[in-house]
Amino acid sequence: MGCAVDTSSALYKRYRLEMLSQRFSEPQDLPREVFAVDPTTICQTLNTEVLYRCRKCRRALFRSSSILSHTEGMGPTAFAHKRITESARLSGNGQEKCTSYFIEPVQWMEPALLGVMEGQLLCPKCTSKLGSFSWRGDQCSCGRWVTPAFQIHKSRVDEVRTLPVGNFQTAKT
Repeated sequence: MGCAVDTSSALYKRYRLEMLSQRFSEPQDLPREVFAVDPTTICQTLNTEVLYRCRKCRRALFRSSSILSHTEGMGPTAFAHKRITESARLSGNGQEKCTSYFIEPVQWMEPALLGVMEGQLLCPKCTSKLGSFSWRGDQCSCGRWVTPAFQIHKSRVDEVRTLPVGNFQTAKT
């Protein structure tokens, strides 16, 4: 039929990860194409792409193209099983609902992912905790269940945007 698969699409990446999580009871050997390229191994190609760095040591961790978006969940009502008090439900208004990025696995995560179903994601340079992963899935702070989940907390990373080269101005002395 002449159809082509766009392997850079977030929908395709999420589908591929869901199929892998169903196939493996304990992932031992994951295909190389599952992992996004480590941003420290290549030069930045797109000026519009945002780079995310460890807040503690500034090591590049992932790019905006690795973020897998999800539809917003029901918010505090999704956590009814945790018996959240009414005051806690009301205090969440006006704040950002999603407090984490759900990303595709990056090459630096490979040693942590092999042989286990869930665990912590640590910075490969300073070993500070960045988030967690679970092949079974995890619930986002917005209430949406994401499967599989490679979750990086927004408070643990810095967003680094690049400026176009042509827009630099020299300082006048």
